[in-house]
Amino acid sequence: MDSLNNEIQEPATQNKGDKKLFIAGILIGALVMSVVMIIVILIVTGRKAVTNVESEPVSPISDEEFVLDDTTVQKIRQIQNYIDEHSIYDTDRENLQASMLDGLLAGTGDKYSDYYTKEEIEAEMTGYSGKFYGIGVMFFKEADTYAVIDEVIPDSPAERAGFKADDNIVKVEGEDIGSLSSEELANIIRGEKGTKVLITVYRPSEDRYIDLEPIRDEVVDITVDGKMLDDGIGYIHISRWYDTTAEQFQEKYDSLIGEGMSRGLIIDLRSNGGGLVNAALDVLEICLPEGDVLYIENSKGERTLYNSYFPDEIDLPIVILTNSRTASASEIFTGAMRDRGRAVTVGTRTYGKGVVQSFYSLIDDSAIKLTTDQYFTPNGTAIDGVGIEPDVEVVFDGELYTGEEAIDNQLEEAVKYLGGKSKLD
Repeated sequence: MDSLNNEIQEPATQNKGDKKLFIAGILIGALVMSVVMIIVILIVTGRKAVTNVESEPVSPISDEEFVLDDTTVQKIRQIQNYIDEHSIYDTDRENLQASMLDGLLAGTGDKYSDYYTKEEIEAEMTGYSGKFYGIGVMFFKEADTYAVIDEVIPDSPAERAGFKADDNIVKVEGEDIGSLSSEELANIIRGEKGTKVLITVYRPSEDRYIDLEPIRDEVVDITVDGKMLDDGIGYIHISRWYDTTAEQFQEKYDSLIGEGMSRGLIIDLRSNGGGLVNAALDVLEICLPEGDVLYIENSKGERTLYNSYFPDEIDLPIVILTNSRTASASEIFTGAMRDRGRAVTVGTRTYGKGVVQSFYSLIDDSAIKLTTDQYFTPNGTAIDGVGIEPDVEVVFDGELYTGEEAIDNQLEEAVKYLGGKSKLD
């Protein structure tokens, strides 16, 4: 996650309710959050960074600075009275409280900040772990509509039960899910290992509704896949940066070497909106020799330098594919590889999210997320709001990427570069 205990989230201004979520259960009792500690601590190979955070501010806020003065408290009481007496909507005390806390964070102008209930933060943290109990699909849900399955994780309960990408989830246990938020939908599908959940999907490709009943189990999210291309060139796609990503990257790289990869490696980070900073740094440890990889600057202007400490294991030419949704941890990886002269980039300008979020626990195990740091590439370049320009600009041609003879023109340009035929030469 970012700030080196923290999180880099997907690009744009998506908040927790708008993201793709795992339809997967949380390992009951596995996530323990301290009341007085930051929720996520970055542990990187050879280094450990811990932010000293307590449940109360280090410097107590004075009465003059505290936002809840007597007048504000009275206005809140008045507003709640008006809501109770005149609103046509049913209200819930806990929802009102959560909305007030969301509003406090919104007042900072930090578009990445969020308040999380205990249940929401457990789901958020479980997603980044890369391991969980559930059925093993990714979905995206618009408000008041069905949820579209974006990805079915290989060898998951969902795959075994017959789910397919683009299936539309319409009911769970016979109940329509249209009015549910993403978190609420995920919560009703979660459950204990070995239990079944009845999910009704509409399959557009077959124009029919199907009842599927997967059995919940532990799922390992596959964030890395790849294949051999022609002429000894390997291809690795990283979809997200999770705890499991570095191990999966190493396994895929070793597999490609065994298949004859000898001329070069293409690392595809297109539409990879981020994840855990330490996951990106762990993969950099595999790709880069000893040296600088990242600067982090906090709210006080203090800078911390992060390094790679071990000899790089990859001595092949590398091309990184990027687009406008390559963001955050993916930009950290791309910037470090390019600044250190270890890779050439092909595609289009990256998103430009060069700030870092940290999660902090509250007294009831709820939590907040704040933007706490800014990061810089090894050469000291800030990319927030700017992004990283590619060495070879190639706009993706969607018209070519259709039908049986689909051509990925950005990937083709990367192959040309590694084959000595790129326009860079």
